[in-house]
Amino acid sequence: MSGPQCCSNPPTLDSASGAGHVENLAGLNTYVSGSLQSKLAVFLISDIFGYEAPNFRKLADKVAASGFYVVAPDFFYGEPYDPNNPDRPLSVWIKDHGADKGYEDAKLVIDALKSKGVSSIGAAGFCWGAKVVTRLAKDPLIQAAVMLHPSFVNVDDIKSVKVPIAILGAEQDHISTPELLKQFDEILKASEVDSFVKIFPKVGHGWSVRYDVNDPTAVSSANEAQQDMLAWFAKYVK
Repeated sequence: MSGPQCCSNPPTLDSASGAGHVENLAGLNTYVSGSLQSKLAVFLISDIFGYEAPNFRKLADKVAASGFYVVAPDFFYGEPYDPNNPDRPLSVWIKDHGADKGYEDAKLVIDALKSKGVSSIGAAGFCWGAKVVTRLAKDPLIQAAVMLHPSFVNVDDIKSVKVPIAILGAEQDHISTPELLKQFDEILKASEVDSFVKIFPKVGHGWSVRYDVNDPTAVSSANEAQQDMLAWFAKYVK
């Protein structure tokens, strides 16, 4: 369920990027943007390249500007996947950074958000992060979920979802193919869970955050996906 596309277009990480700041939340370094006054939080769970990717932080700031308190933790403890490290290929790296551990950490983050007075939480997962989001949506520990170009997510995960979920996928995704997303759509439509599944044309895995800022078409597709995500949270996180 992972492969070359999962590692394509790696970002140049920048710990100083974004308008927010980094603080410790539930023992994790966490990029935070926005105000707690709204009591509405959006929890962003990154792809394998982690929380220092500038486009990812830019998205966090965009969500915060819509009125949410946004948290994006470093689930990889300072070791995001590095495609240039031959000693840590993805097959090795993922053994130390599985979604099970991510889910346990995510539960602690949710507890920390509630302790700050947050009353409603939406979670969005990108690639690797989507698997964690499905776990949160099963229990359920969140009020709404969004998955963007998910990895490792299977039919059984979707059958267990209990909160409104939007799934945004790519036409040229070899990891979560359009055929798989159509299966997800059929399962959700047969359930009582509110859902929205959309396949974006002419884009590949990772397009919503790993896009070329100098490519107007790529930027437009990313912005469309981000707006769909925001609309979903505006509807259900309140």
